[in-house]
Amino acid sequence: MRHGGNIVAFAAACGCLPEQVIDFSANINPQQAVNWQDLSVSLTPYSDPDYGVLKQAITRRYPIPANANIEVFNGASAAIFALLRYLQPKDVVLYAPLYGEYERLAERLGCQMHIINRFVDGATQQIPQGATVIFVNPATPDGTLYDLTDLLTQWQAADCHIIIDESFLDFCVAQSAMAALAQYQHLYIIKSLSKFYGCAGIRIGFIAANIEFITALKQFEPAWKLSSLDMAYMQQALANTDFIEQTRQQTNYNRELLRQVLNDSSLFAEIYPSTANFLLARLPDGGDGYELQNRLAPAQLLIRVCENFIGLDKRYVRFAVKDVAAIEQLAIGFKNMFLNPALK
Repeated sequence: MRHGGNIVAFAAACGCLPEQVIDFSANINPQQAVNWQDLSVSLTPYSDPDYGVLKQAITRRYPIPANANIEVFNGASAAIFALLRYLQPKDVVLYAPLYGEYERLAERLGCQMHIINRFVDGATQQIPQGATVIFVNPATPDGTLYDLTDLLTQWQAADCHIIIDESFLDFCVAQSAMAALAQYQHLYIIKSLSKFYGCAGIRIGFIAANIEFITALKQFEPAWKLSSLDMAYMQQALANTDFIEQTRQQTNYNRELLRQVLNDSSLFAEIYPSTANFLLARLPDGGDGYELQNRLAPAQLLIRVCENFIGLDKRYVRFAVKDVAAIEQLAIGFKNMFLNPALK
């Protein structure tokens, strides 16, 4: 599975309904900020092609410098594609482990890729002059939160285009790199709203960048990328400011509960520290995440094998932070693996 969350295929293989799957593969907030059934949306007229009200809601939630602007997209993946397609970089520096979609897009665009393994080499390596740098903070799939001060200085000194993906930053109390847009015109911040606000079916992400860059980028974008329902939902979600602290507290508590369950299973050689809504775990040498998935399948538990992340192999598995009931079911699933001879 190249991406987490394909519960339809998993449910078909298990012989159950998708809603019966406990999905630890997709790191989506298990809580929602809005009850979608309470939305009042007119679906007859065309929506605002400039997304004015939605953009106002976003900029209230994420203040940006006066010299910057945003453009919204049908999810963060669409934003990534649009940005790389527009920049057409010659050299791309990827800080791995990293979601493989960045590498696939760079390959399709014919870029020369330079991989820096954060686990092995650290994050302060020499990079080509004028390269396009891609950095995810907090990182996925491990959830490490980086202080980017020194890295931003290094990248700017090399005259790089800098893409920082902050799709998981809302889950922790941390400083966004958004303020640096005021000092550097080749900085681009990507954010996903679907993950934090628990609405994978509402596909909204955005890019924040220099005003002139956003104006130029928009010339290549179609009108009405987002539906009226998408926008109405997200506008209300962004207005629910209480949801922010509630989610952070809940994520912290449930992440530690999940860590304890993983630790108690004695299956893993290492469980990585995380500030995000997921935990990365490494099986012992010779371990196979796909085998672990097969052993958990009878309990209808879906996990993410991280073999397709740059720099990782099938020993690495990621678990999204779910609610208490789901984490308890995972603990039961682990116990049943050892109690049932057929699953050994």
